[in-house]
Amino acid sequence: MGTWWFYALLSAFCAALTTILAKIGVTGVNSNLATAIRTLVIVGIAWAIVAAQGTWREAGAIPSRTWVFLILSGAATGLSWLFYFRALQLGKASQVAPIDKGSLVLTIALSAIFLGETLTWKIAVGSLCIVAGTLIIVL
Repeated sequence: MGTWWFYALLSAFCAALTTILAKIGVTGVNSNLATAIRTLVIVGIAWAIVAAQGTWREAGAIPSRTWVFLILSGAATGLSWLFYFRALQLGKASQVAPIDKGSLVLTIALSAIFLGETLTWKIAVGSLCIVAGTLIIVL
């Protein structure tokens, strides 16, 4: 399976912590300001890692097409965080998070459409189970 499993599990754990910490953190604060503060922390951590590794020198060699997609991805991430923090401010974390994680089903569909990834019956059934589970939790 490779080390991607390890990093995926760490990502899931940190995402769960993010939801709980963000729900507590947005109390009494404008959700957009809270997102901006969170983003500064992320930028600082990411650039500290890049500086420590010395990989910042590679930025000049990144092809323009890659820059475009990284910028678009950053814009989508920023919007996602802004909407997520607002949803957390208005709703229950236990209901917001499952809807947010519905992005998994959308990612599966979009990866089949745009990346040509195979959509097997197991993936389709699993996706339907995720949608059903989300609806059961939220409704």
